[in-house]
Parts: sequence; structure tokens; C-alpha cells
Amino acid sequence: MSSSHLPAFPRAQQAPIIRSNQRDIYYVASLREQAENVLRSWLGTRWLTRWDKEVELSAKLVYYGLTTGRAIQTLGEEYTNIWQHSDIQHGTPSLTTRTALVLFPTLPTYLLARLGPRLSESSSRFTKFLHKLPVILEVLTEINLAAFYFRGTYHDIVRRLLGVRNISSIPDDPNTRPPSYSLLGILLTIRLVYRLTKAVQGLIPSVSGDHVQSEKSIGKQAVPAAQEADTTIDGVSLSIILSSVQDDSAPTIPAEEDERTALDFASVPNELRSGRNCTLCLEERTGTCSTECGHLFCWTCIVGWGRGKAECPLCRQTLNLQRLIPIYNL
Repeated sequence: MSSSHLPAFPRAQQAPIIRSNQRDIYYVASLREQAENVLRSWLGTRWLTRWDKEVELSAKLVYYGLTTGRAIQTLGEEYTNIWQHSDIQHGTPSLTTRTALVLFPTLPTYLLARLGPRLSESSSRFTKFLHKLPVILEVLTEINLAAFYFRGTYHDIVRRLLGVRNISSIPDDPNTRPPSYSLLGILLTIRLVYRLTKAVQGLIPSVSGDHVQSEKSIGKQAVPAAQEADTTIDGVSLSIILSSVQDDSAPTIPAEEDERTALDFASVPNELRSGRNCTLCLEERTGTCSTECGHLFCWTCIVGWGRGKAECPLCRQTLNLQRLIPIYNL
């Protein structure tokens, strides 16, 4: 049979692509949950809490490696009768492309999650860029998703970059109009515009804020210096109290970034740092948080523990993950 008589498969519509992606997410989560149950019974909850990100990464690599990596359909694609098609190779994606499809959506997120705390001590430009990279990736993902809802071709940004789209093995029905997801694209676009506007407002100081600050400075100058010096509260001069009060017009600093709140770990003596070890991972606490019963753990450690057993690992009281309190100076 000549190539001119080969059937042309239609482009997959938006609804099957979305359902396929939802199915794949469900199967990956199911595979991860089953792996966690086995590892928890073999190695214990403490080990699983420490290596939970590696378990999640392994589940994704195994699932997509055994399907996309072998040039066969994922379970979601098989459910919706769609296939991956490379516009560059004009057919099944090559081995290099399939490897990129497996690694690129998973490895960057894992590396940022693992290397982020270690790079927080550095103040180089590259480190600052890495801290902003998750937000950049999130925005790019939303832009790609909005474009997908309008055009309906590439649901994943990695597939867009590699030129891999989905085709359907089911012919289009000319009498049926496919559902439109343009409204979701409009809502995502509005959200992106709002986030961009807030980001620009954070970079450009408002004129009203400067005006209020100037009025406050004039008001402070009108107060006689002698009156401030004579007035004391609990033995502390009023001028000292007023000078320590933060200006209301200044932007609010998150507690985890405030130098007066965050603990400088390097300045803590070694004999005291040993008392900062988490009882779950047995290492120095990172992202310290407190349970309702008052015990301190790493945030990731206690969250991982609470998912498997809703009780404090020390006193066995009921553990509510929604009531964890972040501690920035312990």
C-alpha cells in the first residue's frame, strides 16, 4: 500500500486529553501510595518520611518510563484512545524525545525541592534565581494551560517544547460539536494578569505611600523633642519606642524572611544545636513547626508522619495537620 493511502489520524480533542491526564495522575498517585505502604511496613515511617520525595520521583519515573519511555500508551491514553505523535519526527517520538518526556516534568521539581534548603545560605544571583524558579515554572505552566484551553493542542509545556501532540484513533464525528474550554482559558488569563499586576505594584513604590510617609515624618518633627525625652513608658523613653516602631507604609515582611524573627543558625553554639535535632529524621530541624501538644519537628517530617498516622510520635496525642504552627526562631 502506498503512503498516499495511509489513514490520517485526527488531532485529539481537548476532552480526551484532559481525561487522559487526570487518569495518569490518579494512577501515579495510586502507585506511590502502594509503594509507601510497602516501604512503611519494611523500613518504618521515619525512613519513609525522610525519603518521601525520592519515593514520589520513583513512582513517576516507573510509571512514565514503562509507558512513554517504551513508546506505548499510558493507561490514561489507552482509556481515551489517544496516542503521542511527534511533529518533528512525523511519527512516534524518538528515544531521545521520549526520555525527555519522562525526565523533564519530574526531575527539575525534585532537584529544586531537595537543593533549595541547601542553597538558602548562599546569596549569589544564581541562588536567588533558583528561589524564583518554581514561581517562574508555575507561571509558564499556567500560560501553557491557558493556551491549551484556547487552542487545545499541547496540555503539557514540555510536550509543546518538544513538539509532541496527541492524535486520536477515533474519527471525528461531523455531527457532534466538541466541548469548548475557552472559558477556563479566559479565567486563567485573568488570573495571570492579576498576578502580573500585583508583581508590578510590588516593584514600583506607590505615590500615596510616599505621601503618607512624608506626612508622618512632618508630624514627628512637630512633636517637641523635650516632651519625647521626658515621657517614659515602663522606664523606657518614648523616643526610643517610637523609633523602633515600623512604619505602616512599609511593605509587610513575611515572618520567615524577617531578620528579627528568623533564627541565624550559624550563630547558634554547637552545644546548643544538638538540641535542635528532629526526633523523626534525627537531623537538625528545617522548617520547624509545633504540634498542638507542643512538640517540635521538621515540617516535612511531621506532615509525612501525620499522613500515615494521625498522632504525635512522642506523646501519641491526636495530630491535626491543619493546626501545625510554624516556628521561625527555634
